[in-house]
Amino acid sequence: MKHSLSFIFFCALVCVQLARATYGVDVSSYVSESAFSCLRSNGFSFAVVRCWESTGHADPNCPGTVSNAWAAGLAHVDVYFFPCYFCGNAAGQVKSAVSFLHSHGTKFGMLWFDIEGPQYWSSSQSANAQFMQSLLSEAANQGIHIGIYTSASQWLPIMGSYRGGASHPLWYAHYDDKPSFGDFSPFGGWTKPSVKQYVGDATVCGAGIDKNWYP
Repeated sequence: MKHSLSFIFFCALVCVQLARATYGVDVSSYVSESAFSCLRSNGFSFAVVRCWESTGHADPNCPGTVSNAWAAGLAHVDVYFFPCYFCGNAAGQVKSAVSFLHSHGTKFGMLWFDIEGPQYWSSSQSANAQFMQSLLSEAANQGIHIGIYTSASQWLPIMGSYRGGASHPLWYAHYDDKPSFGDFSPFGGWTKPSVKQYVGDATVCGAGIDKNWYP
């Protein structure tokens, strides 16, 4: 079968894009170094580890899991923070989380704020927006790199028309099993995403993970 030069060029371009794509995992429980080594051998090169829980406390599994990910040779290791609105004191929660990480010598690239579950937030979108702004302001004061994990179905009921997070990278969730941004529609002031969580609740190498991708 003969193919036109344009078709061959398109196929070559797709192959280059796939080769450059980066796959990773996020985890909310302890993961061993051997499991991360297995994940790395399966093509996952970055990890995002939960370090602040919705109860308003640091996750005790975080430092060890982050350390294991680095030891296994992953290229990037970030952490994520699930805010506790009803615990109050947004800035205090960020300070406590950063202090916890520093006290354990935990090295991380970015801190992602996990914004989901309207039941965990106020019924007032303006109150939620003020809380979110306090989180972002304190994280900036701490001098850390910030990102936001959410989706349109979660962000809009919680934050409404608030766009204060749009200057930070977006990691969005859509479980369509497609490592592609082709499904993305702008929301919350974001016109393009940085990372996609495309598979949830998977088990690979004995570890409970979500699968993530960026081009």
